[in-house]
Amino acid sequence: MKYLYYPGCSLEGTALEYNLSTLAFMKAAGADLEEIDNWTCCGASAAESVSRLLSLSLSARNLALAEKMNGSREILVPCSACYLNLKKTAETVRTEPDILNKLNIILGEDDLKLTGFVRVRHLLDVVSQDIGPGVLKNLKKRSFAGFSIAPYYGCQCIRPFKVFDDPEKPVSMEPLIKAADADVHQWAMGGRCCGASNMNTKMDIGIELVTAILKGAKGADAIVTVCPMCQINLEAYQKIISKRCGEDLNITVLYLPQFLGMAAGLSGEDLRLDLNLSVTGEFRRKLKDNLQISW
Repeated sequence: MKYLYYPGCSLEGTALEYNLSTLAFMKAAGADLEEIDNWTCCGASAAESVSRLLSLSLSARNLALAEKMNGSREILVPCSACYLNLKKTAETVRTEPDILNKLNIILGEDDLKLTGFVRVRHLLDVVSQDIGPGVLKNLKKRSFAGFSIAPYYGCQCIRPFKVFDDPEKPVSMEPLIKAADADVHQWAMGGRCCGASNMNTKMDIGIELVTAILKGAKGADAIVTVCPMCQINLEAYQKIISKRCGEDLNITVLYLPQFLGMAAGLSGEDLRLDLNLSVTGEFRRKLKDNLQISW
C-alpha cells in the first residue's frame, strides 16, 4: 500500500500527535506514505469566505503537486477539513471544465498543471477499507478487552461527500474498534457537529454542542476521533463544561491511529500521548494495569 501524504497545517502544530501517530501506525500496518513536496495550506475555512476561486486554487496547487510525483495516484489526508477542501476541489474540476481552465491559468504561474487524476482519500477511508479489521486483528499485540470506546466522526469526513460511510449513521470505525477487542459505546452522537470554529466566534453555541457530545459519551472509557478541530473542541473545554453542568464530564479523547497504534504494540511515546490534552488519570491507570502502557 502506497499513498501520497498531505498532513496539512494543523498536523504540524496543534495536532502534531495526530501526524506522528498516523505515520507510526501506518508504517506498522505496512503502508508507505510519501509526503507531497512543497505542499501548502488548503485554505481551511477562511479562504472560501473571501473567494471561491481562491479557495479552489489553494487546494488545486496541492493536487497539481501530487500529480507531478511518481508513484501512487491516491492522497491520504488525516485532517477532515483538509480532506473536505481537497476533495471538493477534485470534484469541482471533474464536473466544471471552465473552473479547471481558470485554475490552470493560475497554476501556470508556478509551472503547474492540474488534470484531476489523483484521488483524495481520508485516513478513515484508507484504514477502514484498505487495511480493515482483518489486518488489524493480525497486527494486534494488545487487547482492549474491557474498554468501551465511543467513535466520533464529526461532520467533514462524511459530509457532503458520501464516499465510505453513511453521513447520518456512520459505522466505519466500529469494526476497527472491535478488532482491538474493545466494546463500541452505543450512542447517537458520532456524526453530530462539535461546533467547529464557532467555539472561537460563538462560544455559547460551541459549548452547547460539545456538552451534548460529552454527555452522550458518559460510560465510555474514551472518545476516538479523526479530526483535529473536533479533537481540540472535545478536549479543551471539558473543565469549563463540567463546571457549568455541575457534573464530571471529563473523558479521554484519542485520535484513531493512537488507539489502533496501542493495540498494534506501539508505545505511548511513539504515539505522542503526552501531547493529548485530556487523558484522564483513570484511563492512564487502566492502560497501565491492562495493557502495560505508560508514558
